[in-house]
Amino acid sequence: MARPYWSGPMQISLVSFGVSLYIATESKSRINFHQISRSTGERVRHQKVLESTVDSDEAAIVQKDEIVKGYEYRKGQYVTIEPSELENLRVPSKHAIEISQFIDVKEIDPEYVEKPYFVVPEDDSQAEAFAVVREALVKTRKAAIGKIAFAGREHIIAIKPAEGGRGMMGYTLRYQDELRNQEDYFRDIKPAKINEDSLQLAESLIAKRSAKFDLGKFEDGYEVAVKELVDAKVNHLPVPKDEAPKTRRNNVVNLMDALRKSIDSDSTAKRPPRKPVKSEKEPARRGIGLVKQAAKTAGRRKSA
Repeated sequence: MARPYWSGPMQISLVSFGVSLYIATESKSRINFHQISRSTGERVRHQKVLESTVDSDEAAIVQKDEIVKGYEYRKGQYVTIEPSELENLRVPSKHAIEISQFIDVKEIDPEYVEKPYFVVPEDDSQAEAFAVVREALVKTRKAAIGKIAFAGREHIIAIKPAEGGRGMMGYTLRYQDELRNQEDYFRDIKPAKINEDSLQLAESLIAKRSAKFDLGKFEDGYEVAVKELVDAKVNHLPVPKDEAPKTRRNNVVNLMDALRKSIDSDSTAKRPPRKPVKSEKEPARRGIGLVKQAAKTAGRRKSA
C-alpha cells in the first residue's frame, strides 16, 4: 500500500482515534507532451532568473535553494516567508480532524465536492473505535463534518461510510464563496411555457434511455484521438483529421416531432433482428452457408 497522504487523530467530542487518508484518484493519461524546439527538435528547459536581468544578454540564474515565497504588500515591495515559518503556522487542523457536526449524507451538494480520499484506521489498535463510528454513521445515514489542513490551506472535510466496504470516504469541500453565484448565469434564461404533451414525450424518452450507471463503459475520447495521432506520426502514416459533423436529413424543427422521432429511433435500435424466413421450396442450409446468407442480409439492411 502507498504511503498515507495525511495521518492523525479524528476527534468527536471526547472520542479520539487515529486515521490515515489516501488520495483516492490518479491520473490515467497515457500521453505526456514535452516542449520541443521546432528548428532543432531538442527539448526546451526552463530556468528561473532574476527579473532585472531577463532582457539582458546574460540572465542571472537563481538556484532552487535561493528561492523563497514573497508577498507583495506594496507595488514592487515584498515580504519574504520562509518554509519553516509556514510549517509553524498555528493551525490546529494540521494535526487532527476535529468533527464539529453531523449532517444527512444527501445534504452534501456535488458542486461543493473537491477531491475524494480513502479513510482507514491508522493501525490495528484504532480499528475498534473506527468500526463503531463507521457503523453509527451507516445506521444514522449521516456524514461527519470537520476541518483538516494540508497542501497550504485548511479544508472542510466530509467523512462518510464507503459503499460496500469496511472503510470510509473523505471528501474535501469548497468554501461557499468559492462557488460562483449561479444567478449571474441563470437570470437571463427566459421563462418558457411547457406543453404537457411535450413533457410526457420527454419523460418517455428519459425512461427509454435510463440505465444503471457504469463508469467502466466510458473512456476519454480525446486521449484515444491523441494516441491515434501520435501512432500515425511515429509510423509515417496519414494524420487523422477532424471531420465536420454530417448534416442530418429531414432536420426536425418542431419539438414534438423531435421527441417522437427520438423515441421511435430508440425503439428501432433496441428491437431484436428478425429471424430469416425459411423458404417452403428451398430447405434451410446449415453451417457456413447459413452464416454467409445472414451476412448478406445484414449487408443489405445496412446499405438500405
